[in-house]
Amino acid sequence: MISGRRLLRNLDYSLILVAMMIIALGLVTISSASTSTGTGQGVFLTRIVGKQLISVALGTVVLIIIMFLRYEDLSRYRRILYGLNIFLLLAVLVSGHEALGAQRWIQIGGFQFQPSEPAKLIMIITLADFLARREGNLARLRDLLPVFAYVSVPMLLILVQPDLGTTLVFFAITFGMLYVAGARPLLLGGLASGGLGGVLLWIWGHLQHGIWIPLKDYQISRLTIFLNPWADWAGAGYHMIQSQIAIGAGGLWGRGLYSGSQNQLNFLPEQHTDFIFSVLAEELGFVGVLILLTLYFILLYRGLRIASQARDLFGTLMATGIVSMLFFHILTNIGMTAGIMPVTGIPLPLFSYGGTSMLTTLAAVGILLNIWLQRQKIIF
Repeated sequence: MISGRRLLRNLDYSLILVAMMIIALGLVTISSASTSTGTGQGVFLTRIVGKQLISVALGTVVLIIIMFLRYEDLSRYRRILYGLNIFLLLAVLVSGHEALGAQRWIQIGGFQFQPSEPAKLIMIITLADFLARREGNLARLRDLLPVFAYVSVPMLLILVQPDLGTTLVFFAITFGMLYVAGARPLLLGGLASGGLGGVLLWIWGHLQHGIWIPLKDYQISRLTIFLNPWADWAGAGYHMIQSQIAIGAGGLWGRGLYSGSQNQLNFLPEQHTDFIFSVLAEELGFVGVLILLTLYFILLYRGLRIASQARDLFGTLMATGIVSMLFFHILTNIGMTAGIMPVTGIPLPLFSYGGTSMLTTLAAVGILLNIWLQRQKIIF
């Protein structure tokens, strides 16, 4: 347990500040995204914003609790956490709530809990310990097979929900942590290239010859339509086209909060979740986008600095996994809304609406802060 005085003296205040600024900007944007024309412009506290504020409050409590713990103790509970992860993911498949063609949520009172979100953070913690115990023994392909087997169980359970986006996040986390753990870059690059090539060949076989694939038709459409969204402008390509129109309409300064036509007239789908970045771009323009990207850059930079100065490999790997997760979320969500990557439904960290995502990300920030504090114990 870390003392309160030491905690206040050694906190990474820049990381806390940038996280809170992203959340604040997100709340303002969500307010606009959830206030359509005719319901009263300029109304900040919509029902959706209120639920997001509750998630932020709960997430902040979780962050503070994590800061006072010793992150090294997490390694003792690797097996328990891994088992809990599998249990929650199985519970979704058995009794989960289905929406938008996927069974990803568990209903708890008036709230929906999405186990695949904390599954990413639990995997980061457990995989960090798994890899740390194999330090120096990750140079060959056969050394990596147990790692892929370890990750594949929760990853496959998420894929069958189906949740392709989170499955891809698992890949990003695994390869990022393997690189830092000592796996050869050439080997990882070969595996990534081979895996991507195999997936593309599999999709081609499905489209051309009807070969079975563990994805639904709408997911296949999302993976391919970004190449030419106008080929199905009223169907699979609609989301991407409307998003590109919104981003382009923003110009330099944007159309102003609560004044974006794509957002306010509901042309833009999933405004407060998947396509929240498009709302920001339309209403606050290039300047608003630049501010958000700068904040994300600082967030990732602080995460990498914490990873590089952690007191042990376990801390370094956890911080690396968190940075890999955040980076992949940011890159994929923005790329998706800009029309240069497939639509995968991955939220923008600390920005998109989503209670479970907010709780998970703030818990991840809490772990980063804790790793930094434990590093400070060497100096002070």
